[in-house]
This record gives sequence, C-alpha cells and structure tokens, in this order.
Amino acid sequence: MNKYSLVPDVEAIEAWRAIRRDVSAGKTELLRQVAQSLRIDILEAIHEAHLGHVGGDFSVVDVLGCLYFGIARVDPSRPNWPERDRVILSKGHASVSLYATLARCGFFERSSLRWFAKPQSPLNGHPNHRKVPGVEANTGPLGHGLPFAVGAAIASQLEESARHVYVVLGDGELQEGSNWEAAMFAAHRGLDRLTAVVDRNRLQQGAGTETTNALEPLADKWRSFGWSVQEIPGHDHSQILAALRERHPGRPHCLIANTTKGKGVSFMEDRQAWHHRVPSSAEFATAMAELRS
Repeated sequence: MNKYSLVPDVEAIEAWRAIRRDVSAGKTELLRQVAQSLRIDILEAIHEAHLGHVGGDFSVVDVLGCLYFGIARVDPSRPNWPERDRVILSKGHASVSLYATLARCGFFERSSLRWFAKPQSPLNGHPNHRKVPGVEANTGPLGHGLPFAVGAAIASQLEESARHVYVVLGDGELQEGSNWEAAMFAAHRGLDRLTAVVDRNRLQQGAGTETTNALEPLADKWRSFGWSVQEIPGHDHSQILAALRERHPGRPHCLIANTTKGKGVSFMEDRQAWHHRVPSSAEFATAMAELRS
C-alpha cells in the first residue's frame, strides 16, 4: 500500500451519522463544536506543512460544516454514489478546510491531514478529485468552480435527478468574468438544483475586495442575472442551514455569507496578512489555546 493511501474511517463515519441525526432533530449547537474541531485540524495541518491559507479556511468552515453535517446528501462510505449531492469548493486555495471536513466525515482518516502538501501526497495545495475521495472537482484557478457546478446542475436537470449542486465561492474570485457567464447561463436554464454560496469575508490576497476591484452592490448583481439571493451571517449555523434548505422553482439560488477572515482566532480576524501566512510556534500555541477554550 502506498504510504499516502487514503482509507475510509469507519468510526468517524458512524460519528458523522450520529451528528447528522442530531442536527436534523434540531440540535444545531453541535455545529459550533464541529466548526471549532475543524479549525483545530486546519491549524495543525497548516502549521505542520508550513504553508496554507488559514484566514480563508477559517472564514468558510462554518458553511462547509453545515453542508456536510446538516444538508448535503453524501455518503462517506460510498464517495462515488451516483445520486449524491455535489459540493464544489471553488476557492480551492482553501483546500485544508475541505480536507479537514471530509476527514471528520470519515471519507479518510484524520491522521492523513498531516500529509498536507507533502511531496507526492494526494492532499495537494489545491484539491484533486482523482486523488481525494469526496472531492468533486479540481479547483484552484479562480473562476472555474461555478462553471463546473452549472454543468453538474444541467446534468441533474436533464436526468431529472434529485441531485443538488452546491458551490462555495470566494468573494475575490468573483472578479473573474467566467463566473458571470456561468451565472447568466444558470438563470437562463432555470437551474433550481444549484446553490452558490459566496464566502464574503471582504479580503483577498493583497488588499480588501472593494479596494482591489469593487464588488458592491453584490446582491443586486446576482439578482440582475436572474438569481434568487439571500444575505446571511456566515457564522450563524441556524441561519446557514435555513438558507441552504431554500429552493426557488425555476431559479438558481445565491447565498452571500458575510464572514470574517481568520474567524475564531483574535489576532487573525479580519486581517489581510492571514490570507497566506503561517503562524509561528508562539502564534500557533496562542491560537490553539483560543480555539480550545
């Protein structure tokens, strides 16, 4: 067996199923515990690898936790189940947030996270669907995830399938024109099997989004392209769950999740420097203490 083989974690799968049942029964407070556990896993993996995008990982992890532990129809014991929902992380530079989430679900063992960015490891800096169970699309070049998701939603529509497609976008990547071509076509095709979630942390590499290339009025832009739109607090699990469950017949749905870059660690929050910075040993210890408190 290859030393980097990713194998399912049976115990983690059973724990994931139990949390899913509890969340379905209304115990949404469990999702806060999930999110904190994911942030700890993310920080450990990035500190071990000495590279990563911790700020954007932390801003999006509440959305990913709600998708995998509350909403998306997936089965870690059958990652290639044909009728699974598709969850696509378009902001592929936040790969560790996806890997940590998949590992907590049991797609593979959490101990594998220490392989992040190691030579020949399947856990690359950007996710690869051929190498990592649960990854639906190779992403990293920004602006590719939404076009891919539109294609997946069209396939679901043509096959009259119950499959829903969720795509998580960074706000900075909305400066790529390919997104707006895809948004226009999604509305034209009436893709109500498609939900886009924008991780609206307002910071990108180098500066704020509004300084780099202003996006506002962002909600109005999506509406003008024919989408139904909701703006939600991106760290409020109850509101995220409710918004992800919304369906609008004949229209794709966009959630603008207002988040904080570096959420969960005081000295990282809303700081552009933490887009692509690795904590020192002292910063790592302080951050872990905050996350575990």
